[in-house]
Amino acid sequence: MRTALVYHEEMTAARLLWDDPECEIERPERLTAAVERLQQGGLEQRCLQLAAREASEAELGLVHSPEYVSLMRGTQALSTEELQALSAQYDAVYFHPSTFHCARLAAGAALQLVDAVLTGTAHNGLALVRPPGHHSQRAAANGFCVFNNVAIAARYAQKQHGVHRILIVDWDVHHGQGIQYIFEEDPSVLYFSWHRYEHGRFWPYLRESDADAVGLGPGRGFTVNLPWNQVGMGDADYVAAFLHVLLPVAFEFDPELVLISAGFDSAIGDPEGQMQATPECFAHLTQLLQVLAGGRVCAVLEGGYHLESLSQSVCMVVKALLGDPAPPLLGPMVPQHSALESIQSVRAAQAPHWTSLWQQERTPSPVSPGGPKCKAAEAQTSAVLSSLLDQLHLSATPPVRMAIALTAPAAALVLPPDILRQEESASREETLAWARLHEALTQDTAFTALGKVLHLLNGILDGQVSSGIATTPAAASTLEVVLGQGLSHGAQRVFCVALGQLDRPPDLANDGRTLWLNIRGKEAAALSTFHVSVPLSGTTGGFLSCILALVLPLAYGFQPDLVLLALGPAHGLQDPQAALLAALLRGPAGGRVLVLMEQESTCQLVGVLARVLHGEPPPSLGPFSMASPDDLQALVHLRGQLEAQWEMLQVAAPSGVP
Repeated sequence: MRTALVYHEEMTAARLLWDDPECEIERPERLTAAVERLQQGGLEQRCLQLAAREASEAELGLVHSPEYVSLMRGTQALSTEELQALSAQYDAVYFHPSTFHCARLAAGAALQLVDAVLTGTAHNGLALVRPPGHHSQRAAANGFCVFNNVAIAARYAQKQHGVHRILIVDWDVHHGQGIQYIFEEDPSVLYFSWHRYEHGRFWPYLRESDADAVGLGPGRGFTVNLPWNQVGMGDADYVAAFLHVLLPVAFEFDPELVLISAGFDSAIGDPEGQMQATPECFAHLTQLLQVLAGGRVCAVLEGGYHLESLSQSVCMVVKALLGDPAPPLLGPMVPQHSALESIQSVRAAQAPHWTSLWQQERTPSPVSPGGPKCKAAEAQTSAVLSSLLDQLHLSATPPVRMAIALTAPAAALVLPPDILRQEESASREETLAWARLHEALTQDTAFTALGKVLHLLNGILDGQVSSGIATTPAAASTLEVVLGQGLSHGAQRVFCVALGQLDRPPDLANDGRTLWLNIRGKEAAALSTFHVSVPLSGTTGGFLSCILALVLPLAYGFQPDLVLLALGPAHGLQDPQAALLAALLRGPAGGRVLVLMEQESTCQLVGVLARVLHGEPPPSLGPFSMASPDDLQALVHLRGQLEAQWEMLQVAAPSGVP
């Protein structure tokens, strides 16, 4: 895994030369603060560092008119008074004699990043740039933006590298209307933007920022706007938007490249956004996007004006790009009523264009959207936001990111060199104490495997190992022991996803500490709040719907300390399906995932799972196929039963709630 970091200190040269309260927040310290924090955290040194180049005028012309490029070139020779007069012709823009050079570097940095990723020099990366770009239009600067860096990068990827489908994810708190205008008739670019909207009362005050603006002509359905109509959106709202809107559409679109307009004015503490999403949340969002396009993800800085929040968020994105596990999200994972209204409206607007959305539609349930927890979140003051920022720190990565404990040697298994092949076992006394509870575990091979599993589990729970894979000839009995050891060894909540011939242990307490999800058979049932069963779909669309609309919302809502993925006999998963499931389950428990597999599992499957838990992207699922009516009926049935208790399952604002 190589992550490129593209930057040039000369992008700090442009600055405001006169008094302008609206523009003074866009300052050089935005870049220097982010770079310093990356250096302090040892992250810059782990990246492939590239010095930004200037974009050529021909490259700028991929998006902008020759007359506009010429006008910007002329700013280099203008006096301060002339620069101020020209700036006044645009909305929320200032020019400096260095602006043209800085803006060419910003666009060029995005192009360098695309080149590095699409040639295989790097797998992903971040371009730290200013001025930002997503508001800039063909012939107009706008909102601090001079050249549209991400739009230029998209057109460049198409022209220079022959990329056919590009996803642009704009998580800046302002609507990137410049990107929308450029691609709104183009079905080769899917543009997703969430933004503070407040029913049109927030800048840039555009009717076309609302959910019903879906693109024009052949581009209808390829513009996805998710307007936030209240401030205070937090981690749960952002994750819900990804699970219930962006990711279903993105998987159906099947991009070859993901570009992120990475604005961090949507993070906690920022004066522009007034949102509550933590920097850690952006690690989760990045990790969720890395399962697309073979992991080819290029993030380009847009906004972000609270230096501490900005720099922390940048670090979290880089850690995720490097493959580090995302820290767990600690706040209440309950989407706000206003967020659910927005999600509902965009799903309704997009449903005619995407089968993954229209197949899932159902009537909202008359349930409470979280009650006091939501009201408490909305009532946080700016003092609390500052306090939370003061407490943020870069989470330490366990010394071992990934370990495997196999029952028998596997010489044919080829793995990255820093994946630990564990041979150690727990003490004989500890192993024997657990084995006595199950006759199947007293057999020599099963007993040896159990000792290795316990040692690996203890390493995960003690923070020495992030995630692991273990094989055993007795999966059902070993899984029951792992659940008991996990809960007695410090885990407060364990999320167990069991596939194949594995039943929930009859003695497992229904005390809310374990959430058991079976994926198998033909019946969908919520046997209790903490015991759910759903069929394994035979289609790509059905499998994705199950993961995005059920498994991950349950996992994020439960907020486990540990995730167990148990692949029992006849589990039925294809290797790419198992890899995607494992990759997505890295998020909810901060990367603490233990995969337990039957001994006869192939070396190929072990290798694929080891690489995704190590931080590599999963292989493609192949062509998208629609979910069957039976799969969808099962999913809708379960969601209806469970969403009153698990609010992350909700895709619409509950009826009867003001």
